[in-house]
Amino acid sequence: MNLDSRIFIAGHRGMVGSAIWRELERQGYKKLIGQSRAQLDLLDAAAVAKFFAAEKPEYVFVAAAKVGGILANNSNPATFIYDNLQIQNNLIHHAKVSGARKLLFLGSSCVYPKFAPQPIKEESLLSSALEPTNEWYAIAKIAGIKLCQAYRRQYGCDFISAMPTNLYGPNDNYDLQNSHVLPALIRKFHEAKISGANSVTCWGTGAPFREFLHADDLAAACMFLMKNYSEEQIINVGSGSELTIKALSELVGRVIGFTGEIVWDKSKPDGTPRKLMDSSRLFALGWKPVIDLETGIRRAYEDFLKLPK
Repeated sequence: MNLDSRIFIAGHRGMVGSAIWRELERQGYKKLIGQSRAQLDLLDAAAVAKFFAAEKPEYVFVAAAKVGGILANNSNPATFIYDNLQIQNNLIHHAKVSGARKLLFLGSSCVYPKFAPQPIKEESLLSSALEPTNEWYAIAKIAGIKLCQAYRRQYGCDFISAMPTNLYGPNDNYDLQNSHVLPALIRKFHEAKISGANSVTCWGTGAPFREFLHADDLAAACMFLMKNYSEEQIINVGSGSELTIKALSELVGRVIGFTGEIVWDKSKPDGTPRKLMDSSRLFALGWKPVIDLETGIRRAYEDFLKLPK
């Protein structure tokens, strides 16, 4: 990559895409290409084909996806599998057709089996059953991984896939109905603090372990991989540390300044009991995250407070 390379960030207005855009700007890249949903419907194959033919990006970051938490996945399985298959098929295929030099496809830690050995190595992919609460999204992402591998084998495309752990940061989704756990907790605790509530109710038991990575760290990792990684094998991108949902909730409450009680609704699902990525392959290449969790949550809360209420 050079500073005048034409770079397309699909999903540039989302949390991950906007972080990649900021990182590219920080590093001095000048020809960044972004399309809003109104400008380009990624579900429309003809529109995507026309866009790639006209713009001919040299490098492509696939950060566009239909995403959501347990409730959203359970409630809309058809939407999650169909939309994600369509989006990634259109982007990956037309990157190949238009002659893109390299593409980075972003998967998810949920592609791994529910009871994968911990920490989860890349070799665990497709080794046993998925977590049922997000299998529709996971299957779509696995298909994207395999499409990149197939295009690499058949056409020689330099298409790579990275599997991020749980992410958070600026431009996150704070909707309680379809957000992920950390932004949902930020909103819950903020609203409880503002209303003067005595308690906050959280889903499940609080016992599952989770790993979190700030979106800005992921963006830095994506740039590192685009410059330094060129293999068919997927590669994990995590922080290397974990904590329970209970400990996370207590940390979020402390950062926000909520002093009431945390109540656990054990009738709600926990999801996967533990999900820690083994990111040793990436760390061995020379990349490590720099934003610790408490600092990251403080930054995320500052971003949340800027949103229109």
